[in-house]
Amino acid sequence: MLIVMQPPVYDALCKTLPSFFGRGTFGEAIDAQDGITVQRPQVKIAILSILLMTAGVGLCAAQNAAVTGVVRDAQGVAQLGALVQVIAADTALISTGFTDLHGRYFIPHLTPGRYEVRASAALFVPAMRGDLQLSSGAQAVVNLTLNTLFESTTWLPAERRKADEPNDDWKWTLRSAANRPILRMVDDDGDVLMVSSSVTELPRRAAKGQAEITNGDGGFGSNGVHNVVAVDEATADGGTVSFRTDIGSQIGSFSGQPSTDVAARYQTNLGFAGSARTLVNYQWHPELTASDGTVGLEAVQMASAQQMKIGDMAEVEAGGTVYVVRTAGYSSASRPFLKVTAHPTGTWMVGYRMATSQNLQSFGGLDAMQQELPVAVMYQGRMQTEGGLHQELSVGRKVGQGMIQVGYYRDRLDRVAVSGGGAPVAADMTQDGVPAANGMMTDSTNGTFRLLGAGYKTQGLHVTLSEPLNPSIWMAVEYGIGAGLAAKDGVTIMLPGMASDLAPEDGQTATVALRGRVIRSGTKVRVAYRWQPTRIVTAVDPYAPFSDDAYFSCYLRQALRLGKLLPHGLDATVDVTNLMAQGYRPFLSADGHTLFLAQTPRTLQAGLAFTF
Repeated sequence: MLIVMQPPVYDALCKTLPSFFGRGTFGEAIDAQDGITVQRPQVKIAILSILLMTAGVGLCAAQNAAVTGVVRDAQGVAQLGALVQVIAADTALISTGFTDLHGRYFIPHLTPGRYEVRASAALFVPAMRGDLQLSSGAQAVVNLTLNTLFESTTWLPAERRKADEPNDDWKWTLRSAANRPILRMVDDDGDVLMVSSSVTELPRRAAKGQAEITNGDGGFGSNGVHNVVAVDEATADGGTVSFRTDIGSQIGSFSGQPSTDVAARYQTNLGFAGSARTLVNYQWHPELTASDGTVGLEAVQMASAQQMKIGDMAEVEAGGTVYVVRTAGYSSASRPFLKVTAHPTGTWMVGYRMATSQNLQSFGGLDAMQQELPVAVMYQGRMQTEGGLHQELSVGRKVGQGMIQVGYYRDRLDRVAVSGGGAPVAADMTQDGVPAANGMMTDSTNGTFRLLGAGYKTQGLHVTLSEPLNPSIWMAVEYGIGAGLAAKDGVTIMLPGMASDLAPEDGQTATVALRGRVIRSGTKVRVAYRWQPTRIVTAVDPYAPFSDDAYFSCYLRQALRLGKLLPHGLDATVDVTNLMAQGYRPFLSADGHTLFLAQTPRTLQAGLAFTF
């Protein structure tokens, strides 16, 4: 490189650089006018160095292009540790980087040119943005979306239809086979421009609220008027937060306080096309009375569940609930569950299910905010709760649009809740002198009660056929064999000896159920008829999907429309269990009065709901 400098420029530099070199004697040139002594060979070297550094800085600034962005999965969850590569047009690897905790990456010091950006992670199909043109000094924002192999197909059901499907309608999701990201470029004026985009971001849902008032005999712990307010809101990360409060009415003389049920739930998306739900529930029931005369029952429950998909071959659901119950004392319990479903082919499925609670057996069990009240009673100074272990192996096959499934199960039930109605006297409550008794709890507002009977072991088989009748209504038919508690032959049941007089008996059960929405009227419908021998007072196959819908039960929700006279969002609801009062078994109390046992006593509640 040849650098030519004019004398004035050279002289000016000589006057401004003496501090870089100090003063010396050999080779000095003294400027008589200013009295400055400068070594001219060192000046030449300094000038040359400055010019070379200036040229290098200018060259680096011209080449300092960069690529940045965020890597997410199809659910919008940021991916930690994803590998991002910048590849030149000749397929040469130029630079690499990894995403941080928030899925962000930054790859600097790229020369202008044409590149492609590729992101990859374990168990995901690589995502790529091609034909990326970087100009001098530009910074491109390239957001990439990783999909699993299962998510690369299009228009598949979001989840397979099951017999215990908790939702009213079919759920569908659109999966795109192309991973085309959002690309933004910084132009010469520093403005951010949208160059191309094929990623559609779902708008954040507005908060949705619902107010409801119901009245009627709702059964054990649910009698009288209930005022319910629920709020559901989406979060910025794609999750949802829900709150629900249920304040009951002051019925009877029990301490003058209403029952209270408060619940909060949080749901978020996870990797591997998964989701997680956490629910915290608090209940206070002053209308309940324990065997020792203690008034009031308090319960706190925390339930959690997760589901994820391993490619298109398997689905895993796991979770459980932990609760603490207080009457005269405290009792706590943990009830986990596990559900694994494998799909060796497109039409066959194989599953395993383990559950320890009838109320929470799958991820869908946390769809409902209202949780069942734990059955816990105090007897002889010791709190006792219902418990058991259910294990099941199942095989299913897709038939047309429906599914047929066969399951073999084994149950070990430690203590079984038995429901009844009437007016127990003090001698019935204390169950004095009965060694096998487990205690009981009554609802003073409607005379219903629950006690814990003896446990037993059983095994059985059930067959379920589910079939959609139209896009909004599906039907399920189930047949099962198992065992439940029934009165011993020739024994007249007396309430004080109930726990020893009831024994397991083999039986069969059959269920027909409809669930969905009527297209023309918009009515939400859940109707089921579940039959079993009337002498058996607990559920045969208690962990079956419809075990809590004894005999004829239904739920209806109808939107009310009357021009502009009624506000939009007003619905009428009716909830009935065991409408025809079937399956009641008479027995005698200690004072000779007749009471009744039933797998599910009849309940009837109706009300109005307003969605806003």
